Amino acid sequence: MLDLKPNYVTDSSNNKIAVQLSLNTFKKIEDTLENYGLYKLMEDEADEPLNLEVGRSYYKKLKKKK
Repeated sequence: MLDLKPNYVTDSSNNKIAVQLSLNTFKKIEDTLENYGLYKLMEDEADEPLNLEVGRSYYKKLKKKK
């Protein structure tokens, strides 16, 4: 589990209005959310089998890294 050490920003009435996190903590949260989103997308797509010819065609269109 993440060790969150938030810094709260308050207004003049001492109401919490924002939170500051370390950049490292933010990046971990961002990665976790992205991975979860990708997992859910793959889970949804798992219902439809991939057609081999469609997959090959798509792969050929991808640009290769130099």
